[in-house]
Amino acid sequence: MKINLTKQSGIYTLTSEQILPLSLDKAWKFFTLPTNLDKITPKEMDFRITNNPPDKTYKGQIITYKIGVLPFIKSNWITEITHLEDHKFFVDEQRFGPYAMWHHEHHFEEVANGKVKMTDIINFKMPFGILGDFLAGKLVRNKVKFIFESRFKILEKTFAS
Repeated sequence: MKINLTKQSGIYTLTSEQILPLSLDKAWKFFTLPTNLDKITPKEMDFRITNNPPDKTYKGQIITYKIGVLPFIKSNWITEITHLEDHKFFVDEQRFGPYAMWHHEHHFEEVANGKVKMTDIINFKMPFGILGDFLAGKLVRNKVKFIFESRFKILEKTFAS
């Protein structure tokens, strides 16, 4: 598992890399099917899509969710697919939700033996500036890291060769 989390100018950047035993085409189809996000998000997040997105991701697409941010506290979250290059990458950005900023890049690259390297780059900023960072920064950093560590394990299990 290769996960790195840094902070600069109040913006956190988490980078995660994973090699999956899938062809680029199969990986692309799996990760651009919006409803698969439910399958790879840890159950503890109490995550669910609240609109009915089509079976294919496209630039300009809006997806709405409910997500558990703290025990017994749920938040609405709305993201937009702002960039997409077929079989290479797509980007979702928060339009409304728990972060002051959320920018998530999903990159896919074919590697040896018919496998694919998936790289996630997430830039996020806490709401309420320095106060939000002071009060909840560590908790949120750990939660985002937990999500991607869990996702790594879920994908390993889902696509075990």
